[in-house]
Amino acid sequence: MSFTKINGKVVRVDLRQSGPVVARRGAMLFYTGNVRFSPHGVPGGMGSAPGLGGLAGMAGRMLQGEHEATMLAQGDGVVHYGFRGLETHIVDMSAGGELRVEASRLLGHTTGLQSTVVSVAAASGGGGGGGGLLGALRGAATGAMTGTGMFTTQLTGQGSAALLAHGGVFELQVAGPTPVVVDPQAFVASYGPVRTELKSSMSWRNVGRTGGEAMQLECSGQGIVYVQASEEKL
Repeated sequence: MSFTKINGKVVRVDLRQSGPVVARRGAMLFYTGNVRFSPHGVPGGMGSAPGLGGLAGMAGRMLQGEHEATMLAQGDGVVHYGFRGLETHIVDMSAGGELRVEASRLLGHTTGLQSTVVSVAAASGGGGGGGGLLGALRGAATGAMTGTGMFTTQLTGQGSAALLAHGGVFELQVAGPTPVVVDPQAFVASYGPVRTELKSSMSWRNVGRTGGEAMQLECSGQGIVYVQASEEKL
């Protein structure tokens, strides 16, 4: 594992062992050794498509807004990262696989992981929203209701990633016929072939009388779901 926890809020990475590391801008606390930092490009994802006109342009602008600016650290040294006093959690992806995480909850990752930005509808593998551009645009209403973004960062390959959360992170195993249901605002990430589907617990009979848990995220398949101990947004 390339990232090492110093305490609940700070991680360190030895670039001599991990190779270059990508982290969100402003997260570097201090470093020792010879380390070079440079801006890191926006990962590939949904962009403007010919023939879709203003619709594609709007999606492209929203994608840019969902992506956090990142910096590439490389060289011969040790870097310490943290962000706004938030709790950190390390995900070991040395065995490969796929991690889906909101950009705001991703502290950093090793460059052995390939990063793309995909629509929530396309990444979820569930629901009737569909994938691609139109599926992402349908997700706008979902994002407005739940406080989550329209797009999610998808990491694939081998390496490790560091997550951010309020109040720490719980790892919930997803397996078998019974899904794990979480509050969308507490959802941090999922690892493995986990399908997510947003469902409403409301009916026309109880509109205005719910206890605030109107939307729920149902997670099924096989893998791990990471949930923060808070509904507070990052």
